[in-house]
Amino acid sequence: MLPAPLAAQEPAAQSADDDWSGQVTIYGWGAGIGGDFTPFTGGPTLEFDKSLGEVLEDLDAAIFATALARKGDLVLLTDFSYTKSSKDGLVPPGIPAAGKVAIRSLSMLGGKRFRASDTTTIDVLGGVRVWSLDGRLGVPLAGIALAPEDTFVDPVTAIRFNSQIAPRLSLLAYGDVGGFSVGSDLTWQGVATLNYRAGKSLYLSAGYRHLYLDRPSGGTRFEGYLSGPLAGATLTF
Repeated sequence: MLPAPLAAQEPAAQSADDDWSGQVTIYGWGAGIGGDFTPFTGGPTLEFDKSLGEVLEDLDAAIFATALARKGDLVLLTDFSYTKSSKDGLVPPGIPAAGKVAIRSLSMLGGKRFRASDTTTIDVLGGVRVWSLDGRLGVPLAGIALAPEDTFVDPVTAIRFNSQIAPRLSLLAYGDVGGFSVGSDLTWQGVATLNYRAGKSLYLSAGYRHLYLDRPSGGTRFEGYLSGPLAGATLTF
């Protein structure tokens, strides 16, 4: 359950003026998790492969928030997320193990808005994503108890598409890619939401998000994804 830069429920037809406008989104993401966590070179690899129901059962904490500010064609976007998930299982050759993976991310992007039509906008963005990974692995029978931490920064490029498809409905699609072996080897994500204008300054949205990260650091490696349905509420001002 990671970072989603989708402060994005404003109508695409909103006029571009010289005043600042903004919005804040609080959302929940019911993501399944898959991937591998290796704490050190030659060490046991803990495999994560959870459905949504299993994630909800083993989820320890989750915080999600996004914000967007705009003035004319200038767009500033930020998001913060924190998630922590537990896993009990076996490592080769069948030894009981327990692990936790906590992921924090803060994205900061800026760019320009292009108007494809009166009801459709396309934002081209660039910036950075700061990651903090905290992986804990315990293998009692082997006498292993490790808690490697990793903080790094990825460059990120993104495109955000927003189209008003009905008087109260808009469609958002967002994608980004980053890493490029600067921080991680590769990170990318895709988001799509359908947004409903419930009031003058309130939007409700539902959709889907997929996030992938491949981060080797010395002998530690995390490679995996988070993927699942998304729901949120946005306040505009």
